[in-house]
Amino acid sequence: MNIPKEYIKLDQFLKLQQIVQSGGEAKLLIRNGEISVNGEPEVRRGRKLYPGDRVTLDNQTFVVTEPDL
Repeated sequence: MNIPKEYIKLDQFLKLQQIVQSGGEAKLLIRNGEISVNGEPEVRRGRKLYPGDRVTLDNQTFVVTEPDL
């Protein structure tokens, strides 16, 4: 998934990837510890993701890529 600038927040990434339909849904998944970033559980929805970061939910992994300029 290409990010629009040098980083993207975790909740925004989940919405752009269409993993969730809303910010509220993202917030619940993150708060419940269902999301991991680079193999570590993440509970901060504002966590900044950079190219190369790996976001995992239910054994499915999404990789953050460089933005298209």
